Amino acid sequence: MQALLVNAQEEYFAIPLSSVLETVRISMDEVYTIEGRNVLRLRNEILSLVRLSDMFGVEQVFDSGEHAYVVIIGLAETKLGIIVDGLVGQEEIVIKSMGDYLQGIDGIAGATIRGDGGVTLITDVSAMMNLAKEVKIDLTQESAHNTTQPKDRPSDYNVLMVDDSKTDRTIMRKSLSPLGITLTEATNGVEALNILKANEINFDTVLVDIEMPQMDGYTLASEIRKYSKYRNLPLLAVTSRTSKSDRLRGVEVGMTEYITKPYSPEYLMSAVSKNIKLPVEA
Repeated sequence: MQALLVNAQEEYFAIPLSSVLETVRISMDEVYTIEGRNVLRLRNEILSLVRLSDMFGVEQVFDSGEHAYVVIIGLAETKLGIIVDGLVGQEEIVIKSMGDYLQGIDGIAGATIRGDGGVTLITDVSAMMNLAKEVKIDLTQESAHNTTQPKDRPSDYNVLMVDDSKTDRTIMRKSLSPLGITLTEATNGVEALNILKANEINFDTVLVDIEMPQMDGYTLASEIRKYSKYRNLPLLAVTSRTSKSDRLRGVEVGMTEYITKPYSPEYLMSAVSKNIKLPVEA
């Protein structure tokens, strides 16, 4: 069966391609409510909208940011827009028997195993149409809550420094302290990812060492880029690796800039200021 693979947070779902009418990328400002329902005006149509994670009770660790992907599905004359966190791609899938594991889960027709060994749940489009009617979350209120707050002073800018070396973190802190920005430290990629998942701080950039235990900088960058909220977050590699292949790999996983150790405090301040768009004092 041909299916469109999508993700809701860290969970993967397959939507039968025969029911997919189109996919669009929208601004959350385009979402509004009519009689308590989230809707989207697409060309000359008003479509009901529902978030895939809300239908299946997936914890909303990351918000979707200012933009979102919407999969328009259709069944007979009924259409529905499903907000997803990412479009993985089109794929031929084979439904696997999961025994009693999936019994009683509304909206799920079966499952398939991905190449990496992970499970992808196959959606039942007819059941999803009914599930959508039960979701009562106002996305417009969430969007207003998640709107980026204006930054009036340097301390409003947040930078996450990720390096397993305490000495290197200290050098970064001393180099950036004249800027007056707020700095947060993480000792490896796993810790950094957990800080980002906690969603307690809106970071403006992340400084990433490459060689770290548990999760290296390349893996961390690729994990961060999986989420809509962080697709445009500046990721600055700060490393002693200088080869062309290292730089190329950094670009491939989503690094924004490459800073080579050792660096001067002025150079690091300039790179960070540029990427967080810190206003220059007159």
